[in-house]
Amino acid sequence: MIVVAGEALIDLVPSQQPSPDGPLPALLPRRGGGPYNTALALGRLGSPTAFCSRVSTDTFGASLLRGLRDGGVDTSLVQRGPEPTTLAVADISPDGSAGYGFYVEGTADRLFTLPPALPGAVRALSLGTCSLVLEPGAGAYEALLRREARRGVFTALDPNIRPGLIPDPDAYRARFRSWLSDVALLKLSDEDALWLAGAGPVAGADAGAAGAPGADRAAVLAAAREWLAVGPAAIVLTHGGDGLTVLTRGGGEVAVPGERITVVDTIGAGDTVNAALLHRLDVHGALSYAAVEALGDGDWDDILRFAARAAAVTCSRAGAEPPFAAELTELTELTERGADGPVA
Repeated sequence: MIVVAGEALIDLVPSQQPSPDGPLPALLPRRGGGPYNTALALGRLGSPTAFCSRVSTDTFGASLLRGLRDGGVDTSLVQRGPEPTTLAVADISPDGSAGYGFYVEGTADRLFTLPPALPGAVRALSLGTCSLVLEPGAGAYEALLRREARRGVFTALDPNIRPGLIPDPDAYRARFRSWLSDVALLKLSDEDALWLAGAGPVAGADAGAAGAPGADRAAVLAAAREWLAVGPAAIVLTHGGDGLTVLTRGGGEVAVPGERITVVDTIGAGDTVNAALLHRLDVHGALSYAAVEALGDGDWDDILRFAARAAAVTCSRAGAEPPFAAELTELTELTERGADGPVA
């Protein structure tokens, strides 16, 4: 089983692009949150998955849990509370990338407490996004990461930087580096890597239309290699529509292009990549540090292409709606025949 730990929230997504002279568009509530989307995507891909979080007992919270259960995700590790659900107001750019404003004060998810040891069947733990920023819950999620890593659980981290929620960037960067010795797989966007390296701002977007330009790409690669020396077996970098690259502790580097699609929006694209990586690593029997170290270039090519296809499907429709396994099978067949798929 794979456990995904972190926030569940409601995205408020504009029903259409706002017009400078027209009325404001209606905001449509969508289930979301990086870890929530990752858990849902894993469930839809068919991986045995559980979600570990604290979710409100309000109407939004009930809907969030219903969405997970409908996706085949175990919710027995979810804590409940009467506080309201966190809200994220999305701002969709013309290229489909999404920025967010958050309403997090006094909300249920940030009051998460450290649970007892996870079930023995758990083989991997995935964490990231707001849950590792907002106290007091952030400390509990950090303790969960360290405890499970040290008892041999495969750990994956997606920082998914939201700068508006981080009052002290340097303190957060130091905290991030302290996690790396307990992380087996680190996944992050070019923009997040630049921010964490102190080399540039985060645009506030989910996997945008393009990756970092040349000079920035060199800074990203340099930072990733520095982080590899601290702990992770592999680091996967996402470049928006330009695809993905993996750097391994053994010095390997494999890159794949993005899939060709018409982008509706990029909400949940990076979260889908998280899920697809974990799912495909499991297919390769590689949910352990040693097994990831042993993967060859051909294995990584397959894993990254699978993740690129999964993200492409998510980008081809509104909101965080990750693909089901059957959809990816169909897209793979189209790609192999040379037909255009739905692409980032």
